[in-house]
Amino acid sequence: MLSEYFKYYHMDRTHLGLDKDSPRGRPVQEKPEIRKVIALPRVGGLHHRYDWQKAA
Repeated sequence: MLSEYFKYYHMDRTHLGLDKDSPRGRPVQEKPEIRKVIALPRVGGLHHRYDWQKAA
C-alpha cells in the first residue's frame, strides 16, 4: 500500500503549492471534441486521477 502511495504521490498528485503539476511532470492532455471525464482509482481507491476520454 505504501509503495502505491509513493507512486501516486510522484506520478499523479498535483503539487500546486510548488507551482508544479507533479514532481516528475506529465504532458498536458488535449480535450477531445466529444469528451467525458473518467476516474482512475489510485491507492486502492482512496485517491483518484481524472482524465479526458473520447466519448463514443
